[in-house]
Amino acid sequence: MKVRGFPAKPKVGMISLGCAKNLVDAEIMLGSVLAHGMEISSSADDADVLVVNTCAFIDSAKEESIDAILTAHQARGLNRRPGQKLIVSGCMSQRFARELREEMPEVDAFVGLDEVKELGAIVERVIANEDVDLAFADTRPTYIPDYDTPRFRLTPAHSAYVKIAEGCNHPCSFCVIPQMRGKHRSRTMESVLTEIRGLVAEGVREINLISQDTTYYGMDLWSEKAGPRQPVDSARGPTLVALLHEIQEIDGEFWLRLLYTHPAHWSDELIETIAECSKVARYIDVPLQHIHESMLQRMCRETSREHIENLIDRLRAGIPGLALRTTFIVGFPGETDEEFESLLEFIGRVRFERLGIFKYSREDGSRAAKMPGQVPAKIKNARYRAAMSIQQKIAHEMAREKIGGEMKLLIDQPLFARTEADAPDVDTRVILTKPAPVGEFVTRQITGARGYDLLA
Repeated sequence: MKVRGFPAKPKVGMISLGCAKNLVDAEIMLGSVLAHGMEISSSADDADVLVVNTCAFIDSAKEESIDAILTAHQARGLNRRPGQKLIVSGCMSQRFARELREEMPEVDAFVGLDEVKELGAIVERVIANEDVDLAFADTRPTYIPDYDTPRFRLTPAHSAYVKIAEGCNHPCSFCVIPQMRGKHRSRTMESVLTEIRGLVAEGVREINLISQDTTYYGMDLWSEKAGPRQPVDSARGPTLVALLHEIQEIDGEFWLRLLYTHPAHWSDELIETIAECSKVARYIDVPLQHIHESMLQRMCRETSREHIENLIDRLRAGIPGLALRTTFIVGFPGETDEEFESLLEFIGRVRFERLGIFKYSREDGSRAAKMPGQVPAKIKNARYRAAMSIQQKIAHEMAREKIGGEMKLLIDQPLFARTEADAPDVDTRVILTKPAPVGEFVTRQITGARGYDLLA
């Protein structure tokens, strides 16, 4: 491709914001760029076309995305690359494309979530000054990647994310993800397995399974007669249980990590499977969001306090050495002091190995946005600090308990590693006193703790 003012092989840069699911979309977009004979630039200033892959999960994410777009545009005016084209993709583009086009005419094109596999062709049209329509803004996405979808991985060589499904069917009142990403749709089991086999053959030592709800995997592929609301039974067809058993049989040394599991879909069979499969990390990410009964109902979480308490007991009893990660929301509309104190008591008693707190974000289009009793920011901030203070004490105590023992570590950098209980980017790390080969497993003695981190 040769367009006046652009090289024969244009360079495309990417700024990707938000979650790991968005990162996989970025990798697919860059794979499409390479498939169209273009080059990838690691420098925004050096790119002929710059893509900002946005997040719109909460207000702070939208603000970060808008700041990134404006910063990229302003850089063009500083003569770094005045002819650079600017494309916006991701969840914010999918949801607000028409509004953004009116407010940000400086953006050359907006890309929807179904168009990630077509970025190469879209870049060609943008360079040729052709219009890119916004038809995607009137529909909900249906696309899911396959094992042979071109990808350019943005993660370290030894760690990868594998998206096993897309979209979400849950009715959480605070969330608009189903409106942005569409209904839940699973990849076929063979597609997932083929991708993982290829990654392990390349030397990947950590496979992170992701989707909006990993435990819902395969339920949409069951027969209509079985229905997704029946108890999980791997004999019906593709399920997470069946997938884990198949992954366990793949040759090679690697960790398999489960991220984004919903508490409503756990079964005894799944717990037993994780305990049996040595390659599945003893780490479960299960966002609970709250524990008070009335809060769970207002959040439309499809679970009760009794269900959650029972699930935690079953998980810890059934999977020895398990590290539980969860997230909670504070300041949800109508949250009383009593309901918040109930959450604090729960955090202090259950003692999660990993925990994050979100301050409620009022999302236009969500049912919670219209609820009475919106909590002032000052109260949300105070509740955030109170919850994190309790968890900080718990985490520091747990870190100190590890001193003197030996742990298997995955080396991210010569002097930094992670344990089985640490997901990339979101959890703690291990600081090494002696360097180790990147991308390999080693066993080291834990010699100390520094805040949340361990020393080895």
